[in-house]
Order: sequence, then C-alpha cells, then structure tokens
Amino acid sequence: MAEFKEAPADAPAAQKLMTWIDNRFPASKMYKEHLSEYYAPKNFNFLYFFGSLAMLVLVIQIVTGIFLVMHYKPDANLAFASVEYIMRDVPWGWLVRYMHSTGASAFFVVVYLHMFRGMLYGSYRKPRELVWIFGCAIFLCLMAEAFLGYLLPWGQMSYWGAQVIVNLFAAVPFIGPDLALLIRGDYVVSDATLNRFFSFHVIAIPLVLLGLVAAHIIALHEVGSNNPDGVEIKAKKDEKGRPLDGIPFHPYYTVHDILGVSVFLLIFSAVVFFAPEMGGYFLEYNNFIPADPLKTPAHIAPVWYFTPYYSMLRAVTDPMVNVFVVLVSVGAAVTLLLGRLTTTAKVVVIASSVVFIGLLKVFDAKFWGVVVMGGAVIIMFFLPWLDNSAAKSIRYRPNWHKWMYAIFAINMLVLGYLGIKPPSDFGTLVSQVGTIFYFGFFLLMPWWSRIGEFKPVPDRVTFQPH
Repeated sequence: MAEFKEAPADAPAAQKLMTWIDNRFPASKMYKEHLSEYYAPKNFNFLYFFGSLAMLVLVIQIVTGIFLVMHYKPDANLAFASVEYIMRDVPWGWLVRYMHSTGASAFFVVVYLHMFRGMLYGSYRKPRELVWIFGCAIFLCLMAEAFLGYLLPWGQMSYWGAQVIVNLFAAVPFIGPDLALLIRGDYVVSDATLNRFFSFHVIAIPLVLLGLVAAHIIALHEVGSNNPDGVEIKAKKDEKGRPLDGIPFHPYYTVHDILGVSVFLLIFSAVVFFAPEMGGYFLEYNNFIPADPLKTPAHIAPVWYFTPYYSMLRAVTDPMVNVFVVLVSVGAAVTLLLGRLTTTAKVVVIASSVVFIGLLKVFDAKFWGVVVMGGAVIIMFFLPWLDNSAAKSIRYRPNWHKWMYAIFAINMLVLGYLGIKPPSDFGTLVSQVGTIFYFGFFLLMPWWSRIGEFKPVPDRVTFQPH
C-alpha cells in the first residue's frame, strides 16, 4: 500500500483537494508523465498537428453521435424519416447531423495526413513499430466504423453501397455465402442488417477504437515522439536526465496544438455551414432519397475515403490476374538467378510460385479483387520491416526517394478520383497501373529503400527558432 501524503495545515483548499485525489488516484503523476515532464523534440513542424486533430475529431464524433442516437430509429421503416426529423424538427439537429457527417470525412483527411507524415519521417522505424501497428489498427477500425455508419441514414446510396460491399464477402471461397449471410442477417440488406450495423457502429467498434487510441498514445509516450530529423532525442541528455533537444509537451506543444485546432475549426465550420455536402463528395445526392430495394442507382460508389481501395478492387479483372501470374513468374526467376540461395531455398521459391500461380488461376477475379483491396490496408502493418533505408527521415534520403513518395501520394489521389467515377476502359487501365505501383512501392521497398546516396544524419536535431 502506497504511503499517504499530507498537505500542510495552512495549504490552500485546492492543494488539499489535489493531495487527497493523488493519494487515491495518480492524477498529478499522469499529468507529469504525459504532459509537463513528457519531453518532445523541439523541432516539430505543422505536420505534427494532425495527431491532436485526430483526437479532436474523435471527440466531435462521439459527442455528436450521442445526440444523434437520442433521436435516431434503427428501423428500416423509420430510419430515413428519423434522420429527416433530426434535420428539420430537432432544435439544432441539422447542425449536429452535419457536424457528424463532415466529421467523418475530416477524420479521414486528418488520419491520411497523419499516416503520410509518419511515412515521410520514418515514425514506424525502431523503436516505434508498435506505435505504427496500433495506428494502422485504428485506421482499420475507422474504415469499419465509417462503413457501418454509412448504412444508417437508409438512403439509396447507403442501401446499395452496403449491398455491394457485403456481397464482396460472398466471393470468399467455401465460406463466402454463409459469411455474407451472417453479416447481413438476411438474404438481402434489410432491417436485420440495419440493427446489426447500428449495434456495431454505436457500441462495439467505438469501444475497440478507444482502446486502440489509448494503446497508441501509451506506446508513443513509452518510446518518445519521432521528429522531422529522425534523431532520437533521448540519446543526448543533461545532468538532470532531460533530453537536450526536448521541451515539455505542456505548455509548449499544447499551445502549439491550439493553433492547429483553431485553423482546423475555422475550416471545419466553413464546411459545416456553407458546404456540408461538399458537392456530393461528403454526402451524396442519392442518399437524400429513401432506400428502395427495387430501384438501383445508375452508379454505385463508396464515399471518397474508400475510393482508392475501391479502385483497386475494380482494377482486378481476368487480364489483370494474368498480369499477376507474369509478375509472380518474373519475380521468382529474378530471385533464382540473382539471389544467392541454397538448393532447399530454390525448391521453396519454385514450389511457392507454382502454388500461388495455381491459386491465381483457380479462383476468379472477384475474389482476388477482394484480396487486393484488403491487402492494400494490411500491407501497411508490415512497413516497419519493409523499409531498409539508412536514414529514417526523408530529409536525409536520396532526392529521388522524395519523388517516390510524391508519386505514391499522387497515385492515391488518382485512384481515389477513379473510384468515384463510373468504370471505363481507360479508367480501369489507369487503376491497374496504380494498383501495381501501390503494391510495388511496398513489396520492393526492401530493395529500393537502400539504393542511392544518403546524406549524413546529424547527432542533434536541427532547429531554427522563430
């Protein structure tokens, strides 16, 4: 049992209250460990706003979600009308609904930028592998949460989007039809589906998400934050054990983040009040029409933040599967010719290639499209072990590495745009090239990340006060 501390008899009431709390709950200890005595690198730039902004949007989504649930009816006959009731009759209901719908898109904007910053500065490298893995798990949960919540307004695009996505699970060999039936709870998207999605969207996924966010922050504060130089600030400390290149998170970065929050809220408010539909990208026009199982929209597409992966799904056609066969064959041949392998290793490479090519030809393109779409997210979990570059940060890598990351970002934007548009021959071809580049970027990273002339990494962080 810990020893109780006693506040001086003449101490202010606030100090006595704080002492009483500290004897029963480590409030001051947590404040020191995670704020006032948590030393962060002093050279953070604006790209480090997005972690705190993600926390802010999470709070916005939870609070607005609570108020929406007070009036929403998870019933196939009442769901659409209840959303209209919120928009038209509930005091300030339109504002809460638009904050929630805009917050969903804002969440993905912030998270995509947060993850891309981590890629640029090597925030997934040792000793932060678990920080990155927890972050990728958060991203996966966000995608599930957004998909489940998208059905709830029970509009045309909600209904048919869910129908299309759930049917993808039916492409899984052997268990696919039963899996799709389990997810829907019926043979078509119906009231049972709506109730299941509502339960997971409101209760199950948020609980998992909050746990992962806590694990992400705890893991980050255990190893310390990365910085634009990729230098470990804990390596250089003063006589009191404080990093020479670190400053307390509070008050310095709490004030720093208030600036980011202020700018974000200005933009967020402008969207909520003046363009909540964002031209149909945040809220599609078809979703203002009640769900009709007998009338299919002319073009079904997911919300913008899913469209890069939807493009990859649509890119996998029968000719694309043949391209995969050629790529696997070429990869195996190059490994056998250039790799210094033992006889056993060569046999393993040949056997694995033959089995994989056989599987590519046995299962149809729809199944491999689902595999590609899922693999595009899962592959990011392995990034800490794919990057073999001599420098963490993009600042000290060869200049052509910057072009690689720039092309990667542009490729994601192009895939996202094509995923919104109706399919076409040219669009499919571009999506196929983009999909190959996406996976090539990661799968060939152990090779290309080592190539080039690296700049010397400084011992201390570089910082220009302003």
